[in-house]
Amino acid sequence: MGLITLLTDFGYRDHYVAALRARLLRLAPGVPVVDISHGVEPFNTAHAVHVLQAVFREFPAGTVHVVGVKDHGAGPAPAWHAAQYQGHYFAVADNGILALLCDGAPEAWVALAAAPTASPTRDVLLPAAVALAQGAPLASLGPPATDLYVRTNRQLRLQDHRITGHVAHVDHYGNLITNISRTAVEAVGHGRPFSVHFGREVVKGVQPHFSAAPAGEAVVVFNSQDYLCLGICEGNAAELLGQYFDSQVDVRFKVE
Repeated sequence: MGLITLLTDFGYRDHYVAALRARLLRLAPGVPVVDISHGVEPFNTAHAVHVLQAVFREFPAGTVHVVGVKDHGAGPAPAWHAAQYQGHYFAVADNGILALLCDGAPEAWVALAAAPTASPTRDVLLPAAVALAQGAPLASLGPPATDLYVRTNRQLRLQDHRITGHVAHVDHYGNLITNISRTAVEAVGHGRPFSVHFGREVVKGVQPHFSAAPAGEAVVVFNSQDYLCLGICEGNAAELLGQYFDSQVDVRFKVE
């Protein structure tokens, strides 16, 4: 029996998450369920993708991830999909999340039939997730889908002595997580010293963790997903530096 995870923008103050879990208990009381988060910003698909991208590979292969963010889909004809990608399954509205997560199309995806409902996550996505967790083939859940609401990720700009990227997420601590990977830094830098430029701030080099700098000072680290992150030791970088989602970040290498 597989595992189901839940990622939603339902919040923690209302009954919505409890209603999801109650439905799961009725559909399949023996299926283990893990809450990734219910604190995604309302309708913020970029936030949902960041959280899911950072953690889904940590779960066992075959895990089914239910994404209840902007679950009404996109456009005048909403649709819902079950998909397979990198050994995992996803049940999600057709709102751009799949395309962003996979940086294109998933390996396989099917359309989920749905009657009008006030809660597509509960009434459409959960039954599909339970079926997959209980071993049903993806193809048994609906016809192969061909249309996908496409949104594209911000691309890095790579030059001989510079990488230009952007802030992809601001976390709970106000740290600025960029879309600049360690792989990109190593490929362009070839071991050269570099500085990171964001707003009016310049930080040289990378520290092993945020508390390696004195309190109140800006610091740059690679996080556990190997993406460049900017922070203020014991402070909120987003607020103190005035940098937020999509702010530009430059990595500049020493010219020899």
